[in-house]
Amino acid sequence: MSPAFPATRLRRTRASAWSRRMFAETRLGAADLIWPLFVAEGDRAGSPVGSLPGVSRWSIDAIVERGREARDLGIPCVALFPDTPRDLRSDDGAEALSPDNLVCRAIAALKDAVPEVGVLADVALDPYTSHGHDGLVDDDGRVLNDRTVEVLALQALVLARAGADIVAPSDMMDGRVAAIRGMLERDGHGDVQIMAYAAKYASAFYGPFRDAVGSGSRLKGSKSTYQMDPANGDEALREVAMDLAEGADSVIVKPGLPYLDIVRRVRERFEVPVFAYAVSGEYAMIEAAAAAGAGDRDAMVMETLIAFRRAGATGVLTYHAPLAARLLAEAR
Repeated sequence: MSPAFPATRLRRTRASAWSRRMFAETRLGAADLIWPLFVAEGDRAGSPVGSLPGVSRWSIDAIVERGREARDLGIPCVALFPDTPRDLRSDDGAEALSPDNLVCRAIAALKDAVPEVGVLADVALDPYTSHGHDGLVDDDGRVLNDRTVEVLALQALVLARAGADIVAPSDMMDGRVAAIRGMLERDGHGDVQIMAYAAKYASAFYGPFRDAVGSGSRLKGSKSTYQMDPANGDEALREVAMDLAEGADSVIVKPGLPYLDIVRRVRERFEVPVFAYAVSGEYAMIEAAAAAGAGDRDAMVMETLIAFRRAGATGVLTYHAPLAARLLAEAR
């Protein structure tokens, strides 16, 4: 037990900026950030996402510029999400398997121009399906687990062959990590990482993301039959355990702030790298609060990121990554 006041004054170590830095229990750096980017067809295009102020869909050449920006800011990895053209979307999401699809071309361009920046590629069918679901759907509207897993493994292989350093299955189908790991190993891509969205919740915070990849207006029905119930925490640990047993190198908890308890429980139970995804709705709330004068944008961003790290997150996927990296550089 600490000595009583006034022998103990906890404010002593808070009295100056240098002391606060020295006694900080949680550290945040640019290397803790992954920058999600939306890629679209076009030439040097930067099409703003209306529900995500400050975020755009980028053409492939502009994505390369964002890769160079990430490198210069010390951000180690970018995550790519395609806005597939309407005429290439289909019920079976076949465009996901094309080695010449939008995201594969973006991966190849990034690895050619900025090989020192890691590229994470999402594995799911929702950017490619006409119905907006992450998997194949039968005539009754049910998302089919096993048939979807077969397609996802092929999609992961296509992404790995394009040069992806990390494939990140975000579909929440049972057994997909094992199928992907087996496919990658058999094809000689044993060094490609799997960062599994192991605890992905059926959340109300995904709306702006779905607008950005063009799947929101297409979605027919709910994703609650495969994404997790927000009421459940123990189930998240079962999901993480399954993905790790099947060969995941790291896991993602998504969304972020509403699920800090899950981040903490996963880190303490498994002692593996766990990433939090500060999703589009979380980003939009901070931007809306700042625009309304309800808080300082920079301060809210940094406090949020520190909260993720304090909860045990190895790193954070955040649309605020370039802002945070600049603020961290200025603070040095």
